[in-house]
Parts: sequence; C-alpha cells; structure tokens
Amino acid sequence: MISFRRRITMQPTLVTPTVTRVTRPEPKSLRELLPPATVVLHNDDVNTMEYVVFALLDCVTEVDYERALEIMLLAHQFGQSDVISCPFERAELYRNRLESHNLSATIRRG
Repeated sequence: MISFRRRITMQPTLVTPTVTRVTRPEPKSLRELLPPATVVLHNDDVNTMEYVVFALLDCVTEVDYERALEIMLLAHQFGQSDVISCPFERAELYRNRLESHNLSATIRRG
C-alpha cells in the first residue's frame, strides 16, 4: 500500500507591527492655563505721592517711571488704579510686595 503524506512546510510569516496613533488634546493658550489677575492699588492718606511712585518702581519690575506716576495719580483721584494684569501667582507676589511697603493693594480676577 502506498501512503500519501502531505508535506507541510512552515513558511515564515511576517508580522507587521500595528501602529496606534496617540492623539493629544490641543494645547491650551497661556491665557487659559494661567487666567489673568489684576493688581489694584488703593489710595491712602498715609504715604506721600513720591513714596508711592518709589514703591511701585521697587515692587513691580514691568512698571517704568511714567506708568508708576500715572498709577499713583489715578489711585489718588479715583480711589484705586490697576497696576498690572498678569498670572495670579505673579499678581500675588506684586500685591505682597506692595503691602510690604505699607501700601493697600488687592487682586481682581479676570
């Protein structure tokens, strides 16, 4: 009797790796990540105008002399004046610096 056997040959199979795409959310703008806060200087009857200008120049590095003078005059005339808008953490730093110079300052969100 003749037996027929099939001859099975193993052929190497190529495995192609599956590539999965990772989608990242769109990066948010800096304004969305760090919403702005505004440092507000309030008028007081204790400090001189010159001292307030000096304190603004000493505490807020972005303010030049003309802007410091304008901030002081607005606070004197209207009771308060916006000093700077920046991220909240920096606004806290500037408010604390102004308060360390015996000035009244607050932070307004938005």
